[in-house]
Amino acid sequence: MKDLILKLEKHRFLNDEELRLLIEDESEEILDLLNKSASDVSKKIYGNKVYIRGLIEFTNYCRNDCYYCGIRKSNCSAERYRLADAQILDCCETGYQLGFRTFVLQGGEDGAFSDERIVGIIKKIKESYPDCAVTLSIGERTHDSYKAFFDAGADRYLLRHETADTEHYSRLHPNNLSLENRMKCLYDLKEIGYQVGCGFMVGSPYQTTESIIKDLKFIKELNPHMVGIGPFIPHNATPFKDFEQGELKLTLKLLSIIRLMLPNVLLPATTARGTIDSMGREKGILAGANVVMPNLSPKNVRKKYLLYDNKICTGDEAAECILCMKHRMKSIGYEVAVSRGDYKEINGE
Repeated sequence: MKDLILKLEKHRFLNDEELRLLIEDESEEILDLLNKSASDVSKKIYGNKVYIRGLIEFTNYCRNDCYYCGIRKSNCSAERYRLADAQILDCCETGYQLGFRTFVLQGGEDGAFSDERIVGIIKKIKESYPDCAVTLSIGERTHDSYKAFFDAGADRYLLRHETADTEHYSRLHPNNLSLENRMKCLYDLKEIGYQVGCGFMVGSPYQTTESIIKDLKFIKELNPHMVGIGPFIPHNATPFKDFEQGELKLTLKLLSIIRLMLPNVLLPATTARGTIDSMGREKGILAGANVVMPNLSPKNVRKKYLLYDNKICTGDEAAECILCMKHRMKSIGYEVAVSRGDYKEINGE
């Protein structure tokens, strides 16, 4: 196994069988070696800096019915909400005063937020905070929509592909959604000029080692600027409510593999990781991650944006979130950076 890690360190992609051996290895020694190697690579490029993104969950309405998601259309128990444009800007103002220089607008695929409305929100944010980056995470749209958002000033776009295995995708989503269109969206975003993020759930229902291998190969091919992975956590009002959650150990291993595959990539230590383990985000940073996303959403809506059960930090004020995050990162030798935290182009990549 050590020779496979060395091969990754030399930026040589592993074949399917090598990836299988590494993914299915259960030893703590190999996990520790992977984490250490990935952490070293991350520090070499980004230092001990952890970039913060201010997450604004502005709507929990969604037209889709993904089987794993707590804000799916068919969840009649979800208490729906939409933030007004002024509320979104208030969140940005709060975040800016706290040191955030990236705002992530995340929401379900909500028809009430038309292209024109999203464009207007982006322009207002960029006019008020020209030194800040705007990241969108609002699902599948047309090429023209993505281009309009980019022209308005959006810098980044997060769109998890969820799985690169067509059969697996069909078991996680209803028939009106397709992996083909998901991937088309990602390539459209990259062609337009966004810093693009993809990602997948670890331990999602029906996931196999073969599925994960396809994910890693797709990520290598797409060569995104960001990759968000986190453990699957069931939600009580979805068809997957009785499935077991994903394992932190495998999540950390895959995080490190991705860091070694794409040394420059921006990797979040996700909230889901912190939900299944109180030190999950710290462990993620020590495994090669370098981004955290504290919540800037109004306190009164946080418990309504539940993609999965037992989500952490739903009752904290924004100032509490960032202070807590700074202490947590300092405790493991890292420093929260006050900057946009852009992807670093190195060696022509």
